[in-house]
Amino acid sequence: MINGKTIKAIIPVRAGSERVKNKNIRPFAGSSLLEIKIKQLKQVDGLDGIVVNSDSDEMLEVAESLGVEVFKRDPYYASSSVPINEVYKNIAENMNSNIIVYTNVTNPLLKIESINKAITTFINKPNTNDTLNTAHLIKEFMWENGKPINYDLNKMPKSQNLPDIYALNFALNIFYRDYAIENSSIVGKSPLLFPLDMVESIDIDNEIDFEFAEFMYKKYRMN
Repeated sequence: MINGKTIKAIIPVRAGSERVKNKNIRPFAGSSLLEIKIKQLKQVDGLDGIVVNSDSDEMLEVAESLGVEVFKRDPYYASSSVPINEVYKNIAENMNSNIIVYTNVTNPLLKIESINKAITTFINKPNTNDTLNTAHLIKEFMWENGKPINYDLNKMPKSQNLPDIYALNFALNIFYRDYAIENSSIVGKSPLLFPLDMVESIDIDNEIDFEFAEFMYKKYRMN
């Protein structure tokens, strides 16, 4: 509890992973992505609980064996066809805390120190910001519809001089439960972006990502 507000972390995982089969519980650096994330969150300051939300009995059993709360998700909210905004709202409705720390297992290199700092930052954020969402800086020559969108083709800059454009990576999202229910979103209309470096931002979206993330995890988190 922080400033009288209960705060819990939610780990959403589902059985129907399509691009990386069983990515949440398949072997990863001697463990699994789900187990790593649970153990990581157990070291975070100020949490009143950790909840694993899943349609998978196997994943819920992993969570229970590690001593955290579980919630069995309705199959509809774990399908590939359901709009993600409906999922966000449903997850929030089934949480019993004022503040929700929403974190994905697919960002295994996120640091505990960064989570602690993000929570503190959210608690002390300006009233003008409604959520906190992690992001990383993109310094690339970007095009859309046959034209560059972040630089002048006739005055091509060095990459380090490109505009600062940030991409949300969803490694960590912090928001009030009521906000997510009312807006069916975990990203606010005026979000506070919390920058992560490229290592912490590594996200697993396909098989190559899985292998690369495992290599980087062994290099940076197991030494």
